[in-house]
Parts: sequence; C-alpha cells; structure tokens
Amino acid sequence: MKRRQFIQQSTAATALLGLGGIGLQSFDASKAKKITILHTNDVHSHIEPFGPEDGRNANKGGVARRATLVESIRKENPNTLLLDAGDIFQGTPYFNYYGGELEFKLMSMLNYDLATIGNHDFDNGIDGLFAQLPHAKFEFVSANYDFSNTVMDTHVKPYKIFVKDGIKIGVFGLGVQLDGLVDKNMYKETVYHDPIEIAQDMSRILKEEKACDLVICLSHIGYHYSNVPDRVCDLSLAKATKDIDLIIGGHTHTFLPKPTIEKNSIGNNVLINQVGAYGLYLGRIDFYFEPGKATKANGASIIV
Repeated sequence: MKRRQFIQQSTAATALLGLGGIGLQSFDASKAKKITILHTNDVHSHIEPFGPEDGRNANKGGVARRATLVESIRKENPNTLLLDAGDIFQGTPYFNYYGGELEFKLMSMLNYDLATIGNHDFDNGIDGLFAQLPHAKFEFVSANYDFSNTVMDTHVKPYKIFVKDGIKIGVFGLGVQLDGLVDKNMYKETVYHDPIEIAQDMSRILKEEKACDLVICLSHIGYHYSNVPDRVCDLSLAKATKDIDLIIGGHTHTFLPKPTIEKNSIGNNVLINQVGAYGLYLGRIDFYFEPGKATKANGASIIV
C-alpha cells in the first residue's frame, strides 16, 4: 500500500471512530487513562491483500497493511492490546502448504498479545494445532474447552490478566460447540462446556476475585443466529452475564461498523464487536478510565 493511500484510510477511520462514539459524554481527557483494544477474527490464512479484481474486497486486507495500522496505533497509545477471536487457520493455500506455521509466525511478528481457538483451528487435527504452537509467541485462552486428556493440556489457559498503565485487564476465551461442526477425530478428547455458565464464572472471578478494571471475552461462538434464536451467541451471552465489559466475537463473519451495545443481566452496557473475516478490517475500541467517574468507550471497525 502506498503511504499516501494509507494515511487517507487512517484519517477516515479516525473520523469514523470519533463520530461513532459509544457513551462518550464530556470528560477530562488529560486525567483519563486510555486503553486501546485492537482485534481481528476469522482471518482464515489470508496473508496477502485481495487483488484489484476481487469484487467488493478488491485491494483490501493483507498482513503487511494490518501491521502498519497496528504499529501506528501503538505509537499513538502504547497502552494497547492486540487480540484475535479464532479461526486463524484455513482458507488459502498458505495453510494447505505450511499447516499454520506462517500464520503463527506473522501474528508473532505483529506482537499479538492473546488469541482464542476457533473450530477451523482444528482443521489439521488437534495434533496439527499443537505442532504449530512453537511458532506462536503469544498465548491462547479458552475457558470452555477442556483439553485435559489431549496434547493441548496446559498449553491453553482459561484467562490471562494484563496490566496497562495501572489498569487491570482480564481476558478469557470461549469456543463454539465442536460436535456436529468438526469431526470428532480432529478434536479428539476435547470436552466442550456450556459457554454461558463458564462465562458467568470466569467474569465473576476476573471482576471480583482478581479485581480487574476491564473484563473482555474473546468469543468464537457467533454474534447471532436469526434462524436458531435459542442458540447461544454473543448477544445472549451479554444478556445472561453481569461482569463482562466487552465481547470480541468471531465465527459468524459478522461485519459491524461499530460495536453493538447490549444490556447485561443487571442493566449495564456491554459492548460487542466483530470485524467480519479475512483480515479486511481491524477492530478498535478505546476505553477511558477517569478517577471517580464511569468508564467511557469509543469504537469502530477500521478498513485495512
């Protein structure tokens, strides 16, 4: 991407971020601590940008462009986390040939902080996923997948806590039901647990026991299923819990121009965001923490 073109796209994205603010009343920015959350989902091995003849996705995406965006935002605010909501694997010949090695190496070069596991990350089997872990210089979280009787045992944590500028950020992961979606031979003895029950427990631990200022769920259960309204999704997860501040979603390839606001079980706002698929967009959400005042947030999806 030419530098001039990048600057034009970045400026447009910043304007969108400001105009699409969520709950941002007047506050003293000089006193507020700003935490930036960047995120991707369902990148599906799309290393290179789409070509000029690729319809609505023409000239979008690509790891190099995402790296430039991420670097620019980190310079603007060092208190930034970069997260991925799963389905890193499967979708281009890069995965067919390298088996996930390239994806993990590139994510490591971008300094991803954390990721969760999607159903397609089992496409080379759980042994194939395990074999690529040495190439990932970041950790994985999944609270509702029990890997105790698999090679992934001890390699996936339920949650991870970060501290940025004195702000404590707890992040836990959730995965989709694998039965009926992934061949049993691919995930072997991985045990799936109900995501809502697990989320209630995880978010309570992070908010109350660990005293996190911000609780984030990295979710690969899907944004919403209009044809199956009772199926667990990010919207129902938000409604059923009370300690989650942000749900970063995946699986359904849902393109949201800015985060959805949903009320939780006690009437407080939960932000839910997802940036479609294939690395076409980078999600950005800024949280502002000011002593003695409610946390404010502002978010948008930035075109890559």
